[in-house]
Amino acid sequence: MTTKPPVEDFATDWDNTDPRWVADPYPIWEDLRERCPIAHTDRYGGGWFPVTHEMVSAIANDTEHFTSRNVVISNNKYPPNFIPAPIGGAPPITSDPPFHAIARRLILPAFAPGPVNALEPQIRDLCTLHLDEIAAKEYFDAGTEYAQFISPGVISRMLGFPPEDEDLFRDFVHLVLDLVDLDPEVRAPMFEPMAEYFDKQIAEHLANPRDDFTSYLLNVEVGGQKLAPEHVRGTMVLTLVAGIDTTWSAIGSSIWHLAKNPRDLERLVNEPELMPLAVEEFLRFYAPVTMFRMVKEDYEFFGCPMKKDDWVMLGFPAANRDPVAFDDADKFIIDRAVNRHAAFGLGIHRCAGSNLARLELRIAIEEFIKRFSKFELADPGAVTWAQGQVRGPRHIPLRVLS
Repeated sequence: MTTKPPVEDFATDWDNTDPRWVADPYPIWEDLRERCPIAHTDRYGGGWFPVTHEMVSAIANDTEHFTSRNVVISNNKYPPNFIPAPIGGAPPITSDPPFHAIARRLILPAFAPGPVNALEPQIRDLCTLHLDEIAAKEYFDAGTEYAQFISPGVISRMLGFPPEDEDLFRDFVHLVLDLVDLDPEVRAPMFEPMAEYFDKQIAEHLANPRDDFTSYLLNVEVGGQKLAPEHVRGTMVLTLVAGIDTTWSAIGSSIWHLAKNPRDLERLVNEPELMPLAVEEFLRFYAPVTMFRMVKEDYEFFGCPMKKDDWVMLGFPAANRDPVAFDDADKFIIDRAVNRHAAFGLGIHRCAGSNLARLELRIAIEEFIKRFSKFELADPGAVTWAQGQVRGPRHIPLRVLS
């Protein structure tokens, strides 16, 4: 692990893995928005962090000056076996135009409302299964005993992976998104078991095709040709990593919020018709996902001299707290009616799995508050948060109230 000095000023030396940022980034973003709306850092080889909705949207929609070839910041801008744009290592999220449109169009049928909504009974059964395990407990950890199981269960079935491998999936997520501070020579070999696992799944699906997303990727054709192996593997990795950590974090943040805000919990329990609006506000206020772009060539953006290969953090969660874009942006309003949030991104890379994420989040909350109508944090100081680009609580110790 690299030894890093603590951040003294986030305007000139930001680090999204800094303990203060991990614990509570919102005051940091508010301060930057007021005095330095585009922060800079020399860490990770240099990068920028715009904190306003206007700037985040501008970069997300600018594929001429910014590339998506690397969307997860690390100490290695050109890792081993790097697949350059326009395909990238995890299409379509790492793809640039014009290939991006092809790669995205391929996966959209699997995430359309029809196929996604058909998963509702399975998701409810999954939630019930894990709620049954904690139903009789007065104290439990809603992070480790509930939230962490929902999205891996859904994604493993979608990909046709063994459900008993879910602990391994969480290890993959941790490696890709959290361990970015490791020295490249230490981190690179850690990806080998992950690559071997996906190669094994591909081989098994080729030998025994089935009705799942992996077999779909292996059989779909573009211009009469099947996808390259690296394209199939990259999209499988994207589906697993992005599909697990994002929704896991959103579910955990929502439960954490309700434990701290009994009035919002009471309203959701007694006014179930509020759930669609509440889900959108959970997504806005606790947007879990931050993505990165890289500067294609030297470019001046809002007066900032960005250099080729600089990182640019797309702070969608910060954009969602911008008072210029949202009335009472710093307040959670459970029945907020106008809510064009950026939790699923902006521009051509807006999350293709948003229908599934919304469904999982809604069902997970519905089933949880159906089982536990009153609860609170048992130990607020014991709540921990993920370090990395996808922010959500990992430990949420709760006390059930009568």
